[in-house]
Amino acid sequence: QVQIVESGGDLVQPGGSLRLSCTASGTDFRSYSMGWYRQTPGNQRELVASFSRGGNIIYTDSVKGRFTISRDNAKNTVYLQMDSLKLEDTAVYYCRVVYGASGYWGQGTQVTVSS
Repeated sequence: QVQIVESGGDLVQPGGSLRLSCTASGTDFRSYSMGWYRQTPGNQRELVASFSRGGNIIYTDSVKGRFTISRDNAKNTVYLQMDSLKLEDTAVYYCRVVYGASGYWGQGTQVTVSS
């Protein structure tokens, strides 16, 4: 079982920045595939950015050039730096960890972009 703790969600104005953090338990963090997803009411959870075990990074088109995913293996933490935030980035952001055949979700952190 992997425990996940997310933080960093907040209310921010359009054009602002936030950094989300996701810390996962366990001693084999380097083997985790990790990613950030988001969900708005009435919609499916969608991939925002992901870090595969092999180190490949994927971004959904709407965040390319604005969001950056990174990881610190020494801290068991993955980050999502979000710049130039837009109203449509408002959502609950979830961290996902895939380890072997198992997947785990964090509890979510609310990001609200509003003027």
